Amino acid sequence: MKKILNDPADYVGEMLDGLVAAHPEVYARPESHVITRAGGAVAGKVGIVSGGGSGHLPIFTGYVGTGLLDACAIGNVFASPSADEMASTMRHANGGGGVLRLYGNYGGDVMNFDMAGEMVEMEDEIPSTTVLLADDVASAPPEEAEKRRGVAGMVYAFKIAGAKAEEMADLDTVTATARRAAGACRSIGMALTPCTVPQAGTPTFAIGDDEMEMGMGIHGEPGIWRDKLKPADAIVDEMMDRLLADRPLAAGDRVSVLVNSLGATPHEELYIMYRRAKHRLDDLGVSIVMPLVGRYATSMEMTGATLTVCQLDEELERLLKAPCHCAFWTVV
Repeated sequence: MKKILNDPADYVGEMLDGLVAAHPEVYARPESHVITRAGGAVAGKVGIVSGGGSGHLPIFTGYVGTGLLDACAIGNVFASPSADEMASTMRHANGGGGVLRLYGNYGGDVMNFDMAGEMVEMEDEIPSTTVLLADDVASAPPEEAEKRRGVAGMVYAFKIAGAKAEEMADLDTVTATARRAAGACRSIGMALTPCTVPQAGTPTFAIGDDEMEMGMGIHGEPGIWRDKLKPADAIVDEMMDRLLADRPLAAGDRVSVLVNSLGATPHEELYIMYRRAKHRLDDLGVSIVMPLVGRYATSMEMTGATLTVCQLDEELERLLKAPCHCAFWTVV
């Protein structure tokens, strides 16, 4: 293992120390594994919280900010935060308008956030709702969509729901908007190399130097197939084929596209991928709005990328374009 760290046991804590120290105008850390907006909860506004394991910056922690999340619970690398940490996060995000739990469809996160919701509703009388992101088309077929993993589609859900909450919409309305945004997203990933969890010290999986895996999950979960590395256009064509088969698009539709690095893949290669994805959508007569290319949802130093298509209606597009600010993404 080659990483810039001190004691692996201190990896997450020291990362959070640095995050808050570098961006004190954006983030605060009221508890060890809780990050909130620097100004705290906004009175009367629906609070939006997320949570999950470390190792995915900017998801989850980085998207705390104006027009985005209000607070986030952070676990160890690839490990769920505890129910107590999630409950504390909800309390810190509560400004009196209730709290939306908006996060990915992973077993530990679901179990702990469900427990946290029950805790704050009984002990603090804070109303809360849940929207799960399940946008990874490789992880289950359409008829079992509720089993799908949440991946980079969370970026769109955070942004769109966060904008709606900033308009002081009520909890039911913000929840419905988040659900529409989550349902509009389809994602798929591919990987070339594994990553190493600091406390484990060994790669999460093994793959040949000349191989790739299509459909691999953000934690290294098995994908659809493994074979020799293909040219970029062939990779993107298969990814687009699978996304479009799951959510067909037609001439006149408007979408946003996210080409996301899983950590080590450079921007140059992401733009090669985006070029091909845009060509495919241009051929269909589909317009792209506010494309995103970069590191938006990573998996430590994994080499690979995810591709997300988010279909927009008039309101979702307006909310996507609304102002937001965090250390990793600003829209003006």
